[in-house]
Amino acid sequence: MNDAKTELGRKILRIKRKQGMKWTEVAARIGMSPTWTCALCMGQMSAEPHHAQGIADLFGLDEEEQATLCEIPYRGAQPLPPTDPLIYRFYELVLVYGTTWKEMIHEEFGDGIMSAIDYDMALERQPDQKGDRVRITMSGKFLPYKRY
Repeated sequence: MNDAKTELGRKILRIKRKQGMKWTEVAARIGMSPTWTCALCMGQMSAEPHHAQGIADLFGLDEEEQATLCEIPYRGAQPLPPTDPLIYRFYELVLVYGTTWKEMIHEEFGDGIMSAIDYDMALERQPDQKGDRVRITMSGKFLPYKRY
């Protein structure tokens, strides 16, 4: 993230915590998914003006901060490997299962990729007697490689 988006993300998190809100509530206020809304506020998406206005109204942001929400971000500006333990586990999943996902997607769909642009994600708590589990459902459009 660039500095302005990073700083704004931290400010939004502070206000959100103080207000006791959840991402599902924030997202409902602007009519978008919780995943996209959180990614926007963390500096990884760009908002349409009406979404930025909704976030600004909700968190008391000024015009400059509202404009920052509309800027096209520099996505994925994380150090590699990631240093945060939770984020590192996702990196570890890719390191361990990346070749498996690639093989299985190619077997099912052919030569191509799963889009991270035309993409949906849902996160749920899954109760379990041994300790609650995190369920993440990812859905990306399959994009075949073009032959030319």
